[in-house]
Amino acid sequence: MSQPPKKRQQESAAQASTAHISRFPIPPLNAMEPDIRERIEAVQAKSGFIPNIFLALAHRPDEFRAFFALHDSLVDKDDGLSKAEREMIIVVTSALNQCLYCVIAHGAILRIRAKDSLLADKLAVNYLKADLEPRQRVMLDYASKVCMAADSIEDEDFEALEEAGFDQEEIWDIGAIAALFAMSNRLANVMSLQPNAEFYALAR
Repeated sequence: MSQPPKKRQQESAAQASTAHISRFPIPPLNAMEPDIRERIEAVQAKSGFIPNIFLALAHRPDEFRAFFALHDSLVDKDDGLSKAEREMIIVVTSALNQCLYCVIAHGAILRIRAKDSLLADKLAVNYLKADLEPRQRVMLDYASKVCMAADSIEDEDFEALEEAGFDQEEIWDIGAIAALFAMSNRLANVMSLQPNAEFYALAR
């Protein structure tokens, strides 16, 4: 039995809206597992749109849960590094990994959290040229090393971080965020994950 024309049009529109997001299938919202759908709908209610990473990872429910559990524990915590500093790490390491999605999406979040419309663009191009506080420069130097040359990390790196005022838990977080997004950036590049248009204009 054929579908009513209106329903066919709605499904065609939904498929068209997700076709460009990823190289991999995007499951319909109503076919997602309840906890994943609930999380996505909560994000949509808060931001006004669904960031494409949520749709793309819904293709693999167990990995969706695992990724966001680790993401939330590192990026959304309230103690230690500020939330703006965490986003700075993400933008810089994502730029080094040439991840379009994460640079654009987290650049938008950084503009909001830092209350600075220019900082994210500067960091995405070359953080070494940006006007940063000494603490931030040391933090990003270390994050960049974790991203590009983790095998060369040595005690002197930790000494520089400690002199800048970071404690061991914060040093862990810098490294763990850079490491998490090394994985996330590569996966986004594999998927050819595209940023939502909404991200480009946020907090400009």
